[in-house]
Amino acid sequence: MRWLVGWAADNAHGAGSAARPGHTIQPVGAQQLWDGPDPLWAVGDWRPDEIRLVEVDGGNRLAVLGCCGASDEELRAGLFAARGGALRHLTAWPGSYTAVVRIGRRVTVTTDLAGARPVFHAPWAGGTAYATAALPLADLIEAQLDVGHLAALLACPDAPEALGDGTPYAGVHRVPPGHALILRDGRSRETVSYEPAVPTVVAAPPVDADAAVAGVRDALVEAVRVRLAAPRHAPVPDFDSLDPGPIPGMGPAQRRPGRGPAPGLGADLSGGSASATLALLAAGLPGMPGTIFGTAGTSAGERLLAVTFNDLAVEPRAGREAELERARSIAENPRLHHVVVAAGEEALPYAGPDGGSLLDGPLTDEPGPSLVVAERHRRRLAAGSADHLAGYGARQVLDAHPARLADLLLDRRRRHLLRPVTALARAEGTSGRSVLVPLTVYRAARRLARTPYRDGVLEAARRLRERDVVGAGAGGTGQDGVLDASLAALTWCRPGPAARWLTGEVLAEVSIRLEQAALRPVPGEAGTRPGERRARATLARLAADHRILEQAAEVRSQRLHAPFLDNQVVRACRALPEALRVQPGARASVLRAVLAGAGVHDLPSGWGAASPATQVATARTGLRARVGDLIDLFDAPLLADAGLVEARVVRKALRAAAEGEALPLDGLAELVSTEVWLRRLLARRGSCWTGTAAPRQRAVAGGVPQRPSL
Repeated sequence: MRWLVGWAADNAHGAGSAARPGHTIQPVGAQQLWDGPDPLWAVGDWRPDEIRLVEVDGGNRLAVLGCCGASDEELRAGLFAARGGALRHLTAWPGSYTAVVRIGRRVTVTTDLAGARPVFHAPWAGGTAYATAALPLADLIEAQLDVGHLAALLACPDAPEALGDGTPYAGVHRVPPGHALILRDGRSRETVSYEPAVPTVVAAPPVDADAAVAGVRDALVEAVRVRLAAPRHAPVPDFDSLDPGPIPGMGPAQRRPGRGPAPGLGADLSGGSASATLALLAAGLPGMPGTIFGTAGTSAGERLLAVTFNDLAVEPRAGREAELERARSIAENPRLHHVVVAAGEEALPYAGPDGGSLLDGPLTDEPGPSLVVAERHRRRLAAGSADHLAGYGARQVLDAHPARLADLLLDRRRRHLLRPVTALARAEGTSGRSVLVPLTVYRAARRLARTPYRDGVLEAARRLRERDVVGAGAGGTGQDGVLDASLAALTWCRPGPAARWLTGEVLAEVSIRLEQAALRPVPGEAGTRPGERRARATLARLAADHRILEQAAEVRSQRLHAPFLDNQVVRACRALPEALRVQPGARASVLRAVLAGAGVHDLPSGWGAASPATQVATARTGLRARVGDLIDLFDAPLLADAGLVEARVVRKALRAAAEGEALPLDGLAELVSTEVWLRRLLARRGSCWTGTAAPRQRAVAGGVPQRPSL
């Protein structure tokens, strides 16, 4: 795990270690970027080209950590702009990175728009400490668990109103996506948005669809080009685990993980439109995409390594066969080197490293549903390259959230609802219910458009208080149709799929959080419409889980890139007209236009078609294979010790889901992943800090606190 950490100390509140804490305490294995009263460190296996520093007159400095496509002159211009208060310039460069600016005693740290590059802060030593990971700050202030935040994360995972700016660690706070943290003289702390405010009195001018699609194309091409232009990296050889050569019963694919990822740049090629777009762009743009050693007739750097994951343990396989066939057809491109990673039961959800226990995995910064599928992704990534492109976030930034139908009604664009409601009616089949689909969807969208934000949040609080949570967010059962999921999403705020298994006390406490948020004005959000707000919350949820996946499935010497989560790509996608977004097949048509602009026109038949829902079958197969271990995990769970669940209720739900009962499998995955994360956290040894003034204990050393009664 890589992170940066620094603080702004308040010299007026003491001397010695409080005034210059950097002299008596430092992060373990850190590289200091600058010192003084406001020091900054980079911790972890950062590459040399991932850390860029710029300094101008007066000691003003800018640090950019990550993949950034700005030139040195652009970085210098961004520093001058930030000195004048124009923070948006720091977030407009292509790539995915974190920017830290020090102007005198003023320190500014920026997040990204999606939330994949978060920033956390906590009060410490008379000032404020900040970092791009929450766990080091929890160690620094010796924080305990914030059980209330864990409850909100399980009850309403995609509701910013319930989560607020909290983290699983008491006293450690999160900077919202699209905002910057400003620290002045170590005393004042401010969180500001760097995006321009949207006018609410005057309607925004109409956006030309062709120009918006061209903007997405340019942003996505530039995002891939930045990765191509970066220096090539090769894994550090591990001489203790070199490939021993031919072994009876083992081929090169089985021996390869011991050598680490291949040098150069590679990409996922799942057969879907998002990963295929990135692979074809990386293979077609000028440059050397990858370095494939040992490929006959291929010089180094001429072919891009494209990885396809083939699941052999789940039936039926009809939908995956179509995707595999599309991936093979795309891989016929002469600049692609196709590798298919086949896996069986050892790569099913809920499997731990090397098919073992989930508790054996690495500790991540926060809990997330991706913990139960980390081993599955790690096997795919281990066959990839040192820099690996993936299509995470394409659906969230390009597709329309169902609540955007209400936004169209607010804009008086009723005719644009015709095609999406027709597609929903067609998805319902020939049942008599399909005749009423257009009217049902229209009524739900009109009801949401006429519901004020405050009333919508209060309604969600009422549902939690009355335990009216069944079906609220029950996606992933395989029983609910597209219409049911769309109708459930046509709300300002709703309970999550795991809420049905939480105790009544916990739901009541989360409902109080929602009521307080509804009565509290949100700066800059007064004119936000329901579809736009829900779409941003969904993207933030996906980005946060993607960050956890990066840590849980991390392969040594590898970087996982998600260009769809870059700032420039997110901004370009937000400029797409809502009338275009809600049309069926909009994502495929936009990505087809992106490829056409890059000179790729010959795509396989069925490209961009909606894939069958195989994730539910995969999750149920993995749950059935590991149900015994999961029941043992919830024999005496820490979640029950904290008062969040009743162990017997969760055990009963696990058995029922393994036997095929229609339960929200994603909700069960959230419960399991949170319990696993708690076990890993409490089994942890050591701290992130060293020095004479280092904390005496690590974070949450006291265990899980008991919940006080309401």
